[in-house]
Amino acid sequence: FQLQASGGGLVEAGWSLRLSCAASGFTLDYSYSIAWFRQAPGREREGVSCFRSSGQSTDFQDSVKGRFTVSRDATKNTVYLQMNSLKPEDSAVYFCAARRGDSCPSTLMQYDYRGQGTLVTVSS
Repeated sequence: FQLQASGGGLVEAGWSLRLSCAASGFTLDYSYSIAWFRQAPGREREGVSCFRSSGQSTDFQDSVKGRFTVSRDATKNTVYLQMNSLKPEDSAVYFCAARRGDSCPSTLMQYDYRGQGTLVTVSS
């Protein structure tokens, strides 16, 4: 069972990126809540946003409210993180995680599946 994030890259401030999180070996259906985390060099890992199995979304960071949106496409077994109006402080390795149930804990270790990350770099 695996989650793989992709879609990162180098962009300028104000640009957008859409990250993808593809599941393999299991079906990422609506019994799962999906979260995105990030970790910048020298900083602690932090939760970014989460899409609950019930369909509600949660932003862990006030700094991403109104800019980041989590969505899912069950037909593609994939979850997305749309990031708009990117800022240099958004630069980090982003990775996704999934857990059964309708909850979004802010601690990565509380998720059943945790994927590899994708690097996002935002230049000023």
